[in-house]
Amino acid sequence: MTQSELKEFLDEKVILYNNPKFIDSDPIQIPHSFTLKEDIEISAFLSATIAWGNRKMIINNAKRLMNIMGNSPYDFVMNHQENDLEPLSNFVHRTFNAIDAVYFIKSLQNIYQNHKGLETVFAKNQETTSLQKSISEAKKVFFELEHPQRTTKHFSDPMNGSAAKRINMFLRWMIRQDNAGVDFGIWKSISPSAVSCPLDVHSGNVARKLGLLTRKQNDAKALLELDTNLRKLDPIDPSKYDFALFGLGIFEKF
Repeated sequence: MTQSELKEFLDEKVILYNNPKFIDSDPIQIPHSFTLKEDIEISAFLSATIAWGNRKMIINNAKRLMNIMGNSPYDFVMNHQENDLEPLSNFVHRTFNAIDAVYFIKSLQNIYQNHKGLETVFAKNQETTSLQKSISEAKKVFFELEHPQRTTKHFSDPMNGSAAKRINMFLRWMIRQDNAGVDFGIWKSISPSAVSCPLDVHSGNVARKLGLLTRKQNDAKALLELDTNLRKLDPIDPSKYDFALFGLGIFEKF
């Protein structure tokens, strides 16, 4: 395929998969159950954090987490007492457990009390075509409180070579201006042009078959290569192609 043919092919797949029907089978449904900005971003951040493994299990466990928080995540984060955290003692999703969940709640409280919220934290250190430095610096803020060492693995750092798939997915949800109503676009201080396409096994395999990616590992270097090639197709909204790559991989077994 020529570059123009590839763009036409992928743009058609974006239209096919970037629509409200996508929400019902995706963890993005969790933040879609809220209307307050802070509820949306906190529920999205927590849902994205546990978004690996079986999708049905991800959604069920994210719903369970919201239930524990009284389905008012911002209010819970800001006003919880120690005894309110006790129901988290039985929470587990894969390797993310109660210890991690409790720290995440406390860190989010610190971010909203002392750093003006998640958007402000991620908006710092942004570059024109990358948020990877922003993610790395945001991680430092996230773990500025005393924390269990084990919990740091649940917030990926691109500067340590990670593709940071779940954080990039969360940022796509928050930043991308989506006329189809899937992504929220509620963070106005960061340009959609800087958002990366979340890179995982499925999107990576499809990208390689389409010649968008040559690197074999799904790491930070691979993400940079994929980003560079997707920005040639659409420099304004490159992360929209996540819908195409994901749909081709998951639904079409491309």
